[in-house]
Amino acid sequence: MSGSNTQSSPNIKHIAIAGNIGAGKTTLSEKLGRHFGWDVHYESTTENPYLSDFYEDMHRWSFNLQIYFLNSRYQQVLKILAGDRTVVQDRTIYEDAYIFAPNLHDMGLMSARDFDNYFQLFRTMSSQVQPPDLLIYLKASIPTLVEHIQERGRDYEGSMSLDYLKRLNKRYEEWISSYDEGRLLIIDADHVDFMRNPEDLGDIINQVSAELHGLF
Repeated sequence: MSGSNTQSSPNIKHIAIAGNIGAGKTTLSEKLGRHFGWDVHYESTTENPYLSDFYEDMHRWSFNLQIYFLNSRYQQVLKILAGDRTVVQDRTIYEDAYIFAPNLHDMGLMSARDFDNYFQLFRTMSSQVQPPDLLIYLKASIPTLVEHIQERGRDYEGSMSLDYLKRLNKRYEEWISSYDEGRLLIIDADHVDFMRNPEDLGDIINQVSAELHGLF
């Protein structure tokens, strides 16, 4: 496989995939993991004890949910950096801190006190770990996100508003435009179908390979 050299390189441990809800992060993580022989660390939605409660009452559960995600993601990064395998991570620690938590605060769903507490904890944690070797951002418009969300049919996502998705997308664009932690590859999810089209997936694999070879 073309990725065998990548797996054996000690330089590359951490590939992260960022993107809004429904952008295709999990699917792309699986396909890149399979192609390159990488381990995949998923976002733990099924094991998350707060997620369904959060969608029922965002104001009550927003802080608990964000702390859970922060802790979960931090533990993932520590494992990745301590291990000897290359890992592709479905969503990053940065997205919680720069997109989801401040969005909840702006919407009045997380108090200023909770948000400040949360963000200081994030700063402490993020200062203890290095950023991913490569960040892949799946850029997607609202219609694409909605289509993907409807296709997968998760009950707790059914009540999500378009306004919520738009707010998140705006924050993603702002975050990515100023991202300078390391290498960044932006993929336009509106114009590629890496789930069903092998050619589109092949193009993405080639782009990822090109970025990684620049890291050797």
